[in-house]
Amino acid sequence: MTLEDLLAREAIRDVMAKYTTSGDRLRIDDFVSCFTQDAVMESEHVPADRMFRYEGRAEIRAWQERWLRGEGGTHGATFVRHHLSTSKIDLTGPDTAKARTYWVAWTDIGPDHAGYYLDTFRKVGDDWLIAHRRVRMDWEADASLFRSAISNSNT
Repeated sequence: MTLEDLLAREAIRDVMAKYTTSGDRLRIDDFVSCFTQDAVMESEHVPADRMFRYEGRAEIRAWQERWLRGEGGTHGATFVRHHLSTSKIDLTGPDTAKARTYWVAWTDIGPDHAGYYLDTFRKVGDDWLIAHRRVRMDWEADASLFRSAISNSNT
């Protein structure tokens, strides 16, 4: 492993942390800046009424703005904290990488839902950005505050 490899991995970890903290805090500009202009963010392996797919920064921004406005009764949580754990980052080229990262979301009820991200990253200029994020949910609490939130915040 080279110094460049280490720097790339750390930059990717930093983008993942920025995505998580800005998403939980609804810092939309910071959240959207984690993605390439043509990024895709989509769910997989969830019930049909909770599937989503957003293409490009504009659609990702619009989705986050709906959350910020609270449209559709997004959820009843007074706080949301996504925690990232194991992350396997594979550099696939000088400007590309793939990652699998486990996450769990905590809300007022404690552990609310959990799963993993399957990501493709692309280096744009000096920045590593998310080009494609597949969100997979493995588990949710019976009383999950997000059970209806995703379907209510879709377009």
